[in-house]
Amino acid sequence: MLLRKTNVVDGALGLLDAEGLDALTTRKLGAALGVQAGALYRHFPNKQALLEAVADRILEGIAVDLPAGSWEQQGTLLANRLREALLAHRDGARVVAGAYVAAPNTVLFGNTAIGLLEGAGLPADQAGWAAVAVSNYVLGHSIEEQARAELIASGTWAEKMVALGDMTDRIATTTFDADPGERFAFGLKLLLNGIRDELRASRAAKSTRTRHAAASTAGTAQTAARKQQASRTTPPGPRAGGSN
Repeated sequence: MLLRKTNVVDGALGLLDAEGLDALTTRKLGAALGVQAGALYRHFPNKQALLEAVADRILEGIAVDLPAGSWEQQGTLLANRLREALLAHRDGARVVAGAYVAAPNTVLFGNTAIGLLEGAGLPADQAGWAAVAVSNYVLGHSIEEQARAELIASGTWAEKMVALGDMTDRIATTTFDADPGERFAFGLKLLLNGIRDELRASRAAKSTRTRHAAASTAGTAQTAARKQQASRTTPPGPRAGGSN
Protein backbone atom coordinates (compact mmCIF):
# COMPACT_ATOMS: atom_id res chain seq x y z
CA MET A 1 0.00 0.00 0.00
CA LEU A 2 1.26 3.47 -0.88
CA LEU A 3 1.87 5.38 2.33
CA ARG A 4 0.17 8.78 2.23
CA LYS A 5 0.40 11.67 4.63
CA THR A 6 -3.14 11.07 5.85
CA ASN A 7 -2.24 7.42 6.62
CA VAL A 8 0.64 8.59 8.80
CA VAL A 9 -1.60 10.99 10.73
CA ASP A 10 -4.25 8.28 11.15
CA GLY A 11 -1.61 5.91 12.47
CA ALA A 12 -0.22 8.53 14.84
CA LEU A 13 -3.68 9.20 16.26
CA GLY A 14 -4.24 5.49 16.74
CA LEU A 15 -0.93 5.10 18.57
CA LEU A 16 -1.66 8.21 20.62
CA ASP A 17 -5.00 6.79 21.75
CA ALA A 18 -3.47 3.40 22.54
CA GLU A 19 -0.29 4.39 24.35
CA GLY A 20 -0.26 8.14 24.96
CA LEU A 21 1.95 11.00 23.83
CA ASP A 22 5.09 9.91 25.65
CA ALA A 23 5.04 6.56 23.86
CA LEU A 24 4.48 8.04 20.42
CA THR A 25 7.78 7.55 18.61
CA THR A 26 8.56 7.36 14.92
CA ARG A 27 9.92 3.85 15.43
CA LYS A 28 6.69 2.60 16.98
CA LEU A 29 4.62 4.45 14.41
CA GLY A 30 6.62 2.98 11.54
CA ALA A 31 6.14 -0.51 12.96
CA ALA A 32 2.40 0.06 13.35
CA LEU A 33 2.22 1.18 9.69
CA GLY A 34 4.44 -1.63 8.49
CA VAL A 35 7.26 0.62 7.26
CA GLN A 36 10.68 1.73 8.40
CA ALA A 37 10.73 4.87 10.50
CA GLY A 38 12.67 6.63 7.75
CA ALA A 39 9.69 6.29 5.42
CA LEU A 40 7.77 8.73 7.60
CA TYR A 41 10.25 11.50 6.86
CA ARG A 42 9.11 11.58 3.26
CA HIS A 43 5.95 13.22 4.58
CA PHE A 44 7.16 14.90 7.78
CA PRO A 45 10.70 16.24 8.27
CA ASN A 46 10.63 15.58 12.02
CA LYS A 47 8.44 14.43 14.88
CA GLN A 48 7.34 17.99 15.68
CA ALA A 49 5.93 18.43 12.18
CA LEU A 50 4.03 15.16 12.61
CA LEU A 51 2.60 16.29 15.95
CA GLU A 52 1.49 19.56 14.38
CA ALA A 53 -0.40 17.63 11.72
CA VAL A 54 -1.98 15.49 14.44
CA ALA A 55 -2.94 18.65 16.36
CA ASP A 56 -4.63 20.11 13.28
CA ARG A 57 -6.51 16.85 12.71
CA ILE A 58 -7.79 16.93 16.29
CA LEU A 59 -9.32 20.37 15.60
CA GLU A 60 -11.02 19.21 12.41
CA GLY A 61 -14.66 20.28 12.16
CA ILE A 62 -15.04 22.15 15.45
CA ALA A 63 -15.43 25.57 13.80
CA VAL A 64 -17.67 24.35 10.98
CA ASP A 65 -21.42 24.98 10.75
CA LEU A 66 -21.92 27.03 13.89
CA PRO A 67 -25.66 27.63 14.27
CA ALA A 68 -26.97 31.19 14.28
CA GLY A 69 -26.94 32.87 17.68
CA SER A 70 -25.37 35.54 19.85
CA TRP A 71 -21.60 35.75 20.25
CA GLU A 72 -22.00 34.19 23.70
CA GLN A 73 -24.00 31.23 22.40
CA GLN A 74 -21.61 30.61 19.53
CA GLY A 75 -18.55 31.16 21.73
CA THR A 76 -19.84 28.72 24.34
CA LEU A 77 -20.49 26.11 21.65
CA LEU A 78 -17.05 26.64 20.13
CA ALA A 79 -15.34 26.26 23.52
CA ASN A 80 -17.30 23.10 24.30
CA ARG A 81 -16.50 21.65 20.88
CA LEU A 82 -12.82 22.36 21.47
CA ARG A 83 -12.91 20.60 24.83
CA GLU A 84 -14.72 17.59 23.38
CA ALA A 85 -12.22 17.33 20.53
CA LEU A 86 -9.27 17.48 22.94
CA LEU A 87 -10.75 14.88 25.28
CA ALA A 88 -11.63 12.57 22.39
CA HIS A 89 -7.96 11.55 22.11
CA ARG A 90 -5.62 10.48 24.86
CA ASP A 91 -3.28 13.40 25.63
CA GLY A 92 -5.08 15.39 22.92
CA ALA A 93 -4.80 18.62 24.91
CA ARG A 94 -1.05 18.17 25.35
CA VAL A 95 -0.63 17.64 21.62
CA VAL A 96 -2.55 20.79 20.70
CA ALA A 97 -1.15 23.04 23.44
CA GLY A 98 1.63 25.24 22.11
CA ALA A 99 1.46 23.80 18.60
CA TYR A 100 0.68 27.15 16.89
CA VAL A 101 -0.04 25.33 13.65
CA ALA A 102 -0.53 27.30 10.43
CA ALA A 103 -2.85 24.62 9.05
CA PRO A 104 -6.47 24.78 7.81
CA ASN A 105 -8.40 23.53 10.86
CA THR A 106 -6.34 25.48 13.35
CA VAL A 107 -6.52 28.69 11.32
CA LEU A 108 -10.28 28.30 10.82
CA PHE A 109 -10.82 27.83 14.55
CA GLY A 110 -8.73 30.90 15.41
CA ASN A 111 -10.33 33.12 12.78
CA THR A 112 -13.81 32.02 13.82
CA ALA A 113 -13.21 32.70 17.52
CA ILE A 114 -11.66 36.11 16.86
CA GLY A 115 -14.35 36.98 14.32
CA LEU A 116 -17.11 36.31 16.84
CA LEU A 117 -15.63 38.72 19.36
CA GLU A 118 -14.67 41.36 16.82
CA GLY A 119 -18.18 41.20 15.39
CA ALA A 120 -19.56 41.67 18.89
CA GLY A 121 -17.67 44.95 19.19
CA LEU A 122 -14.20 44.31 20.61
CA PRO A 123 -11.28 46.00 18.84
CA ALA A 124 -9.36 43.57 16.65
CA ASP A 125 -6.37 43.18 18.99
CA GLN A 126 -8.55 42.69 22.07
CA ALA A 127 -10.70 40.17 20.20
CA GLY A 128 -7.54 38.17 19.55
CA TRP A 129 -6.41 38.40 23.16
CA ALA A 130 -9.82 37.33 24.46
CA ALA A 131 -9.97 34.38 22.04
CA VAL A 132 -6.51 33.23 23.20
CA ALA A 133 -7.56 33.57 26.86
CA VAL A 134 -10.57 31.31 26.34
CA SER A 135 -8.58 28.82 24.24
CA ASN A 136 -5.86 28.64 26.87
CA TYR A 137 -8.48 28.02 29.54
CA VAL A 138 -9.95 25.14 27.54
CA LEU A 139 -6.50 23.67 26.89
CA GLY A 140 -5.38 23.96 30.51
CA HIS A 141 -8.60 22.53 31.90
CA SER A 142 -8.50 19.66 29.40
CA ILE A 143 -4.87 18.84 30.26
CA GLU A 144 -5.87 18.61 33.93
CA GLU A 145 -8.91 16.50 33.08
CA GLN A 146 -6.81 14.04 31.11
CA ALA A 147 -4.17 13.88 33.85
CA ARG A 148 -6.96 13.16 36.36
CA ALA A 149 -8.32 10.41 34.10
CA GLU A 150 -4.87 8.78 33.99
CA LEU A 151 -4.65 8.89 37.79
CA ILE A 152 -8.12 7.36 38.11
CA ALA A 153 -7.19 4.61 35.65
CA SER A 154 -4.02 3.84 37.63
CA GLY A 155 -5.94 3.69 40.90
CA THR A 156 -4.02 6.51 42.56
CA TRP A 157 -6.61 9.29 42.40
CA ALA A 158 -8.58 8.11 45.44
CA GLU A 159 -5.37 7.88 47.46
CA LYS A 160 -4.45 11.43 46.50
CA MET A 161 -7.88 12.71 47.55
CA VAL A 162 -7.56 11.01 50.94
CA ALA A 163 -4.10 12.51 51.43
CA LEU A 164 -5.36 15.91 50.35
CA GLY A 165 -8.27 15.65 52.75
CA ASP A 166 -5.87 15.02 55.62
CA MET A 167 -3.97 18.21 54.81
CA THR A 168 -6.72 20.64 53.81
CA ASP A 169 -10.36 21.38 54.45
CA ARG A 170 -13.38 19.75 52.86
CA ILE A 171 -13.89 22.54 50.30
CA ALA A 172 -10.44 22.06 48.80
CA THR A 173 -10.98 18.31 48.46
CA THR A 174 -14.42 18.60 46.87
CA THR A 175 -13.11 21.26 44.50
CA PHE A 176 -10.53 18.88 43.04
CA ASP A 177 -12.95 15.96 43.04
CA ALA A 178 -15.89 17.89 41.54
CA ASP A 179 -17.46 16.92 38.23
CA PRO A 180 -15.05 18.21 35.54
CA GLY A 181 -17.86 19.17 33.18
CA GLU A 182 -19.61 21.34 35.77
CA ARG A 183 -16.35 22.94 36.84
CA PHE A 184 -15.46 23.67 33.21
CA ALA A 185 -18.84 25.26 32.50
CA PHE A 186 -18.52 27.49 35.56
CA GLY A 187 -15.05 28.68 34.60
CA LEU A 188 -16.13 29.34 31.03
CA LYS A 189 -19.06 31.41 32.29
CA LEU A 190 -16.67 33.54 34.36
CA LEU A 191 -14.54 34.22 31.28
CA LEU A 192 -17.51 35.09 29.09
CA ASN A 193 -18.88 37.40 31.78
CA GLY A 194 -15.54 39.20 31.76
CA ILE A 195 -15.64 39.55 27.98
CA ARG A 196 -19.20 40.91 28.21
CA ASP A 197 -18.04 43.55 30.70
CA GLU A 198 -15.16 44.47 28.39
CA LEU A 199 -17.59 44.82 25.50
CA ARG A 200 -19.74 47.19 27.54
CA ALA A 201 -16.68 49.28 28.39
CA SER A 202 -15.55 49.29 24.76
CA ARG A 203 -18.97 50.39 23.53
CA ALA A 204 -19.18 53.12 26.19
CA ALA A 205 -15.74 54.43 25.25
CA LYS A 206 -16.67 54.42 21.56
CA SER A 207 -19.90 56.27 22.30
CA THR A 208 -18.00 58.88 24.32
CA ARG A 209 -15.48 59.39 21.52
CA THR A 210 -18.32 59.76 19.01
CA ARG A 211 -20.05 62.40 21.18
CA HIS A 212 -16.83 64.31 21.67
CA ALA A 213 -16.09 64.23 17.95
CA ALA A 214 -19.60 65.43 17.15
CA ALA A 215 -19.34 68.21 19.73
CA SER A 216 -15.96 69.26 18.37
CA THR A 217 -17.30 69.32 14.80
CA ALA A 218 -20.33 71.32 15.89
CA GLY A 219 -18.16 73.77 17.82
CA THR A 220 -15.87 74.26 14.83
CA ALA A 221 -18.87 74.88 12.58
CA GLN A 222 -20.37 77.39 15.02
CA THR A 223 -17.07 79.27 15.32
CA ALA A 224 -16.76 79.47 11.53
CA ALA A 225 -20.36 80.69 11.25
CA ARG A 226 -19.79 83.43 13.84
CA LYS A 227 -16.67 84.61 12.06
CA GLN A 228 -18.53 84.71 8.74
CA GLN A 229 -21.42 86.64 10.29
CA ALA A 230 -19.03 89.10 11.92
CA SER A 231 -17.30 89.78 8.61
CA ARG A 232 -20.67 90.62 7.03
CA THR A 233 -21.81 93.06 9.75
CA THR A 234 -18.55 94.91 10.44
CA PRO A 235 -18.70 98.41 8.73
CA PRO A 236 -15.88 99.20 6.32
CA GLY A 237 -13.09 101.44 7.63
CA PRO A 238 -12.19 104.88 6.14
CA ARG A 239 -10.60 104.81 2.77
CA ALA A 240 -7.00 105.78 2.54
CA GLY A 241 -6.28 109.12 0.78
CA GLY A 242 -9.87 110.40 0.97
CA SER A 243 -10.73 114.14 0.30
CA ASN A 244 -11.00 116.74 3.13
